[in-house]
Amino acid sequence: MNRKLIEIASEIVNTQASRTHMTAEEISSALRQVFGTLQELNLAESGEIDSLKIQEPQPAPPLKPEDSIQNDKVICLECGTEMRQLNKHLALHGMSAEEYKKKYGFTMRTPLVAKSLSRARSRAAKKRGVPENLKKYIEAKRQAKIFAATPPVETPSVPATPETVRTKRVSSRFSPTKVI
Repeated sequence: MNRKLIEIASEIVNTQASRTHMTAEEISSALRQVFGTLQELNLAESGEIDSLKIQEPQPAPPLKPEDSIQNDKVICLECGTEMRQLNKHLALHGMSAEEYKKKYGFTMRTPLVAKSLSRARSRAAKKRGVPENLKKYIEAKRQAKIFAATPPVETPSVPATPETVRTKRVSSRFSPTKVI
């Protein structure tokens, strides 16, 4: 019967591993846990154990904030939900990304997205030429700031002589005429 329990446990864990990403350690731990549970159920069913002791599931150890952002997922430290990005999800908890980052000690520059998604966005931005355009924009902004900070240079005044004075010819069409 033990062999059959092992087969059942391996099928359960195999199904679980095919639906979610699991490391080798997680698979091993899940296999032991499922097998142990199946053994207890088998003993309780055969009558060898009078009552099945029901254990409450052990809470998972608290996740460190730096471990919550992984390669293929981000784990919400509020509820434990796994997803690719957290920004919209945080509205369910009534908090903004800034509040979440302050609460859990992230820097404000830390993106709340999976690392693979962040890399893909970075590659796409580089392909579009965003870094070069950003450098040009920053340099233009710096030049404008320098230009605005420098006082205007006074040009030497030249005395008005007939040669330096230019007159504009005004069309009669635009000048007002009076008839007396």
